Amino acid sequence: MTATAPGDRDGTGNGRYRSAVMTSEKAAGENSSAAMGGTVRVGDITVRRLGYGAMRLTGPGIWGDPPDRAEAKRVLRRAAGLGVDFFDTADSYGPYVAEELIREAL
Repeated sequence: MTATAPGDRDGTGNGRYRSAVMTSEKAAGENSSAAMGGTVRVGDITVRRLGYGAMRLTGPGIWGDPPDRAEAKRVLRRAAGLGVDFFDTADSYGPYVAEELIREAL
């Protein structure tokens, strides 16, 4: 599922909005590290407060593929395993590389 939070601008001043990719309910249970931070509503969904910013998953200068795609996917799986259910992305990361990695990993 992809969600865009109304009013949650990406901070660049260009009027674009950040997008977020959520994992399914199969993420870690309520005793996980991320669950300890509680939850917050984003639009009509509830997510854990601790999310993952995907900007650094891409290559040098936030451009292109990462040096090790398998390691990037391992990091994403680990985050989900710790209970993260909100992954923050932007079209410009790669471009589109972060979203592809998240799709493949989760």
